[in-house]
Amino acid sequence: MSETNDSQPRLAGGIFIALGLLFGAIGGVALNQPSAGMIIGFGTGVAIALLVWLIDRKRA
Repeated sequence: MSETNDSQPRLAGGIFIALGLLFGAIGGVALNQPSAGMIIGFGTGVAIALLVWLIDRKRA
């Protein structure tokens, strides 16, 4: 059997992508630009997810 040395659980940032899409679409509908809102929300979510990944990578 293979053993892993992961003593700490890994952080997950995918939720920020999903929430960015959701809130971006809601904000876009409020401004009559749902597609632009989704794109901006997606970009924001990806940026936060990358930040979480970088923080988690340094922690390990």
